[in-house]
Amino acid sequence: MSGRPARTGPKLIKILIPVLMLAAAAGVGLALLVARLVQPEALPVDTNPVPAAGRNLCGASVTMYFDTDELMTRASGSFHGDPKTRRVFTETRAEAWERFKRIFAEHPDLVENSNREAMPASLNLLPQRGVDLEEWAAELRRRHPEAKKVVVLDPAHPPPGMPVATATPSAPPRG
Repeated sequence: MSGRPARTGPKLIKILIPVLMLAAAAGVGLALLVARLVQPEALPVDTNPVPAAGRNLCGASVTMYFDTDELMTRASGSFHGDPKTRRVFTETRAEAWERFKRIFAEHPDLVENSNREAMPASLNLLPQRGVDLEEWAAELRRRHPEAKKVVVLDPAHPPPGMPVATATPSAPPRG
């Protein structure tokens, strides 16, 4: 036999418990560090209305249509400080007409037979992360009964029967 006494159960437990607690604390700390590193960066928030002209908006959004530019402009100011809104893009009726003409430039008969006055003014609202778009759209319909129509546009969840692009480019953070 060696000159060392054999370790007994209680003495081993006195050493093992602090070692296990230290290992658990280190594991939790490491998990929190990894979670922080993989957390997506905060998206920029700017709820000052900006003209949508010349921008290709991508990603999920809610679009509100109005009969007049005045109604659209009045509604656009109501989103300043709205916790669900990340960006607000405006389009006047004249801007909508110009966009329509660009889109259908290869079909002059369609443009010629279209009514400029039928173009609505619109707000395109980009949401904060985690906002339920359908719920938000319902809320906007109640808050803005002057809106002719409120539509959810979500490329990740197209309506049934709509063709889906096989590859969608990533959206820039500013919308």
